[in-house]
Amino acid sequence: MNRLLIIRFSAMGDVAISVPVITSLALSNPELQVTVLTQQRMAPLFSWMPDNVEVLGVDLHHYHGIGGLGKLYGRLQEYHFDAVADIHDVLRTKYLRMRFRLQGTKVAVIDKTRAERKALLGHGMEHEALMPVTEKYAAVFRELGLKYTVSYTPPRIPESEQIFPFAVTSPAIGVAPFAAHSGKIYPLDMMKEVVDSLADSGMQVFLFGAGDQEKGILESWEREKVMSVVGKLGGLRQELILMSRLDMMISMDSSNMHMAAMMGTRTLSVWGATHPKAGFVAWNQLEESIVQVDMPCRPCSIYGSKPCVEGDYPCLRQISPQRIVDLVKKYEAQ
Repeated sequence: MNRLLIIRFSAMGDVAISVPVITSLALSNPELQVTVLTQQRMAPLFSWMPDNVEVLGVDLHHYHGIGGLGKLYGRLQEYHFDAVADIHDVLRTKYLRMRFRLQGTKVAVIDKTRAERKALLGHGMEHEALMPVTEKYAAVFRELGLKYTVSYTPPRIPESEQIFPFAVTSPAIGVAPFAAHSGKIYPLDMMKEVVDSLADSGMQVFLFGAGDQEKGILESWEREKVMSVVGKLGGLRQELILMSRLDMMISMDSSNMHMAAMMGTRTLSVWGATHPKAGFVAWNQLEESIVQVDMPCRPCSIYGSKPCVEGDYPCLRQISPQRIVDLVKKYEAQ
C-alpha cells in the first residue's frame, strides 16, 4: 500500500483526538503517504505532522448534497488512493466510501459500538469502560493491514512561534468553560469562582472560548491575572501554541480538553451528563485528573445533549469550585 485516505470531518474534539493516532500511524509506516480529509477550519490541528502526512481541508458548503459529494469524490480520485479509512461514519463518509468501494478500493470503517454506548446510559457507576475512541481509530488502520505502534510525542514549538500580544508567566492555567451542550458545562457562576480563586492565589489564568456570546461572558470575567484570549490570537494554530505553554488546562468534556492534551499540556476535565467510560477521555491523561461525581443517572447521554431529568444537572452542581481549585494546586505542587 502506498497511499491512504483518512476521513474525519468533525467534531473538533474527535478530530483533535485523531492527531496522536494518525501521527503514530504515519511514524509506524514511513513508506506510506497519508492524506487526511477534514474541514478547512480544523486543518490547523494537523500543523505538526510527520512529513508523510498531508491535510486536505475542504469547505463542505462547496460540496453540498449528492452532487457536491460527487464533485468531492472526483477530486479525491486524482490521488489514486490504495485504501480508505473512514473514522467518522456519517452520511457524507458513507457516500464517499461507497464510491471508492465500487471502484475496487479497499475500505475500512470505524465501529462506533452504538449498542454498547446505549447500554452504558444510566449505568456508568457499575459498567465497564468502553474501548477508547483512539483504539477504535487504530483498529480501522489495523483492519487495512497497516502497522500501528503508539509513538506520539507532543510537538516542540520553536520560540520564534511563541509570540503573543501578552506575557505568559508560570504558573499559567487555561480555563475553557464552554461545550457544545449544556449537559457538559459546569455552572458558569461556579466556574467564575474557580477562576477568581486561582487568580487570587497568584496564578495567571487564560480564558478560552469562541463566538460573540462566549467572548462577552469571558471578557466580563477579566481582572488582574485573568485574561480572555477570544479574538486576541491569530486563529486556531496560535491557540494551540498558547495551550502548549500552559501548566494546566481546565476544561469540560470538550474539544479544548483534547487540543490541550495533544499539545502535551495536562488537563483537568470536569464531567457531568457524559461519562469518561464512553471512551472520549483525553490523550495520555491521568484518571485522577477527571473530576466527576457518581450518580445513578450518569451518563444520561453520550454527547450531553439530552435535558436533565432533575432540571439543573446536579451531576455538575455537586462538584464544588474548591474541589477544582484544590486539585489544580495539588498538581501544580508536584
